Amino acid sequence: MKKRQNVTIKGTKEGLVLHLDDSCSYEELKRELDHKLSANARTQDERQLTSVKVEIGNRYLTESQQEELKDLIRQKKNFEVDEIESNVITKDEAGRLLAETEVVTVSRIIRSGQVLEVPGDLLLIGDVNPGGTVIAGGNIFIMGTLKGLAHAGCYGNDQAVIAASRMKPSQLRISDCLNRAPDSIQNNENREMECAYIDDDRHIIVDRLQVLIQLRPNLTRLEGGH
Repeated sequence: MKKRQNVTIKGTKEGLVLHLDDSCSYEELKRELDHKLSANARTQDERQLTSVKVEIGNRYLTESQQEELKDLIRQKKNFEVDEIESNVITKDEAGRLLAETEVVTVSRIIRSGQVLEVPGDLLLIGDVNPGGTVIAGGNIFIMGTLKGLAHAGCYGNDQAVIAASRMKPSQLRISDCLNRAPDSIQNNENREMECAYIDDDRHIIVDRLQVLIQLRPNLTRLEGGH
């Protein structure tokens, strides 16, 4: 009976992809990986650096084990590890991902000097006074007046939006884009239910709330939402 291969090496335009079986022991995997990489290295041009992506399937590796595999691969003169891809995440990572997709509802007034920050979406029932700051990893929805600073998508989410019942901010930030509110926003008392988003030119645009239906159709996670 033919022995099962624990390490499969595939060449791509970008370099090599190493698929590591997730059912064998870790030590057995290391031995076979070292053997196959040593044989493969002799066929490569040692002057050319080869990019390596490692796929470990449903195997969980500690940080020290990941570093051990990277070192083993780097010992081959022309190999460099770009990525280790796993289908498994830790409990802490799962909790962080859950927090980033959670809507946090807060009912209070954010006064001058106060900062409210959440990892996911923020639903604030209250005002943000001048000098107050709200920050979210996702979207910001304010059921009140925004007169302070609002920063949505603070971890780099360009699709994040800011919405408020009254939009009179001192400053708007979405991802790494910044926009000091123009006088037309600050001085117009009749504006209601507006939103801010990043357009194709990476400018922050303030418009009526209804435009989000077309611009961000996936904004709602409710089943059947359109």
